[in-house]
Amino acid sequence: MNNYHTYTLNNGLRVIHLPSDSPVVYCGIGVRAGSCQEETGKEGVAHFCEHVTFKGTARRSALQILNTLERVGGDLNAFTNKEDTVFYAAILRDHLPKAVDLLCDIVFHSTYPDTEVGRELDVICDEIESYNDSPAELIYDDFENLLFCGHPLGHNILGSRDVVAHFTADDARLFTRKHYRPDNAIFFAYGDIDFQKLIKLLERHADVIGTTMKSDEKAPISSGSTDLSETYTDPGEHTHIVQRNTHQAHVMLGCRTFCFDDKRRLPLYLLNNILGGPGMNARLNLSLRERNGLVYTVESSMASYHDTGVWSVYFGCDHHDVKRCLRLVHHELDRLMQRPLSQRQLHDAKQQLKGQIAIACDNREQYALDIAKSYLHYGKERDIDLLLQQIDALTADQLLDVARYTFDSERLQTLIYE
Repeated sequence: MNNYHTYTLNNGLRVIHLPSDSPVVYCGIGVRAGSCQEETGKEGVAHFCEHVTFKGTARRSALQILNTLERVGGDLNAFTNKEDTVFYAAILRDHLPKAVDLLCDIVFHSTYPDTEVGRELDVICDEIESYNDSPAELIYDDFENLLFCGHPLGHNILGSRDVVAHFTADDARLFTRKHYRPDNAIFFAYGDIDFQKLIKLLERHADVIGTTMKSDEKAPISSGSTDLSETYTDPGEHTHIVQRNTHQAHVMLGCRTFCFDDKRRLPLYLLNNILGGPGMNARLNLSLRERNGLVYTVESSMASYHDTGVWSVYFGCDHHDVKRCLRLVHHELDRLMQRPLSQRQLHDAKQQLKGQIAIACDNREQYALDIAKSYLHYGKERDIDLLLQQIDALTADQLLDVARYTFDSERLQTLIYE
């Protein structure tokens, strides 16, 4: 799994390839241009650019872009998150030249036609409204805004309809000219292809010229108090309530945690899986759902960024059960803070996590995207063998220390949709 090939073109574009024995190739371009790179008053422009990048180049119309890979059974897709935008394709290896040509064309040569941009704005605004109608998803954004208020990490990736509706083709051109540069991007491929052939294909597009504008400047994350908007009421120091009149109450609690390179991130990764990972035997699922029948969904999650991270628990329940559910969640946190895992508990937790990682690696599309993220942001090849070794080396005392720091009630914030 770790027999990577890497290369850097003269224009600064980094290339990474992981061979496989599959005739299906997953490839794409990752750009360090997410919502964190947006200027104040332009929230949502990174996601807007992702959409309109498909709307035409000097060589292709929007329809031709859609048909280039679709007509040979391929798939073209994209997504935007806090720190990057990724355009990627899945194709049979014989059609790799088509995919490389198309991806380089749309990312580095899109023209953002005014008529196409105008039509796409309606689509994006509908997406925003659909998202606003889903409190189980929206609460994640509101919670991060609570933790990172005043910093770009806090605002919604999609942006608000009031702002996005006024975006123009010039907004797309300005943002992409600044960030969609070969020296700010990578090309990744996972499949049974010849690496030298891939490099030759990419070198045909090496005339793409970057700019001298910097795209990786980040605002420092303030450690000051949270500035709640007038739509919130604050019944306590760490609890924040939003009146949304939802059928269920939706609840999140958590805190800022560790960046990608922090040595405490891996112990938290294991703790998070014990608490609320995908297994039905996760402690929170056993407590809130299986034993007490209080929730349909309860899960914990973590995300790591360049300078910080987030750990959180989410559940939805009847309004009158919120306090009881919170007590049960804190009980499980207290258990992990009060005593170390036994040797058997630690062994079983490691085996479960390693098994989940192995199965996840079998999802080839997601694995290709994980390779892209690791190489784009950290210049590292994804080393699964090393990760499994590091999990094996974790001790019960390490987990106890991280639990006592992360789950301390003085650090936790709680957000409730009523």
